[in-house]
Amino acid sequence: MVLLRIDPFPSQDDLNMLWLEAWGSREPKDFSGVLSRSLAHIGAYADGRLVGFVNVAWDGGAHAFILDTCVDPRMRRKGIATRMIIEATNVARERGAKWLHVDFEPHLTSFYRSCGFRQTEAGLIKLK
Repeated sequence: MVLLRIDPFPSQDDLNMLWLEAWGSREPKDFSGVLSRSLAHIGAYADGRLVGFVNVAWDGGAHAFILDTCVDPRMRRKGIATRMIIEATNVARERGAKWLHVDFEPHLTSFYRSCGFRQTEAGLIKLK
């Protein structure tokens, strides 16, 4: 059974392990500054282990942003990401956001559309 937790503030080790498994990222990151400024974040736990994560960043006003959606590859295709996005949407709404944005790669279009997002035009500049 997978449980969702709102604002669980996972340990740096747990987040870095999930990043390694989900993204292949071997360089440890410090998430404390990011999570302290988020509108919310959702953690998915199986047997006490972090197996999924999504961050809801925001501008301090009407706009919130889905970032870093990830699920442990061994736990994918079980609806965990969908459940996290639905929960993140509800929490963002409850906490006052009026708009929820997400950027994604083309292969994720059907996933985010199934979660209720509609396609819009956007721009992006890679800074580093």
